[in-house]
Amino acid sequence: MSEPAVQLKTSPHLRDAHPVDKIMRHVVYALMPICLFSIYQFGLSVLALIICCTLVCVGTEDLFCRLNHRPSTAGDWSAVITGILLALILPPSFPLWMAAVASFVSIAVGKLFFGGLGFNVFNPALVGRAFAQAAFTVPITTWTPAMVQVRFKEFIPSTFTFPFASPPDLRPWMDGLPIDGFTGATPLALMKFDHIDTEAAELFVGTVAGSAGETSSLLILLCGCYLAFRKMLNWKIVASVLGSAALFSLVFWLKSPELYPTPLFTLTSGGLMLGAVFMATDMVSSPVTPLGIVLYGVLIGVVTVMIRLFGGLNEGVMYAILLANAATPLLNDLTQPRIYGATRKPRRKEAKA
Repeated sequence: MSEPAVQLKTSPHLRDAHPVDKIMRHVVYALMPICLFSIYQFGLSVLALIICCTLVCVGTEDLFCRLNHRPSTAGDWSAVITGILLALILPPSFPLWMAAVASFVSIAVGKLFFGGLGFNVFNPALVGRAFAQAAFTVPITTWTPAMVQVRFKEFIPSTFTFPFASPPDLRPWMDGLPIDGFTGATPLALMKFDHIDTEAAELFVGTVAGSAGETSSLLILLCGCYLAFRKMLNWKIVASVLGSAALFSLVFWLKSPELYPTPLFTLTSGGLMLGAVFMATDMVSSPVTPLGIVLYGVLIGVVTVMIRLFGGLNEGVMYAILLANAATPLLNDLTQPRIYGATRKPRRKEAKA
């Protein structure tokens, strides 16, 4: 008997299923150009930072799997992504022992505590970054200039700080470098506290101070396009985050252009681009409903701008994404589409007392 021309099957109707390890591996491929550019910008210290975070994340996951007498999941590339992303959102001068602690927290608390891959509520790399923000307040806000001539000959002095010792003061080291006018602040800090603008070209290309891998908006967008082309990234989340951030900042810029940054500055400065492309799009901690995806992106964009303009910190991407991660179950529940042909059930009226 020949097979019928029309096949009736229940959903989901998958046309091209990608296994988890394949998706994770391609995300690592997309992150490689950003890693290479960050190493080119900041030198040996960033290379050591990426290696340290990645090894600790993979080792932590493998160790916990062995302690629980179950097959190791360290080979699915998810821990590699966590380590790389964590390294890219840390300052280049961040001490390695602190990065190792943050990496352990990322996997142990941000991922395995909730049951492992597929069950984590929050993006693991951001959990580690939030811990570092609370535990190591001075090193996490210490910035070094990009493109210094000695970056491939020597490490930043604070890189190999002894555990539980205070990192050395980097000002004498920077005073001896052949650079002019470095203030030790990122473009966001200069704009928020001193109202000093930064050239759009520098922000777009990435020749500014900042976290290791968040400076080049152009490169991040190109890497994100690769994942979107491979259908391994939900471009609607990226568009919702960036679009809402641009529109919300536009309102304040039109009101007081001398006080608030332009929408272009908002999009290309800080970690918004990296967060929107590689962290907000985490398949586990983001919504699955069409409307929920849009609301999720808008929440991240608006909260980021609110923190940047009116909060005590000059950056708000991390907290905005973590807040949106926490709201994901609620967004999924509130935006469930109606089943075709079904009628909505009327809400039950509360019994009168």
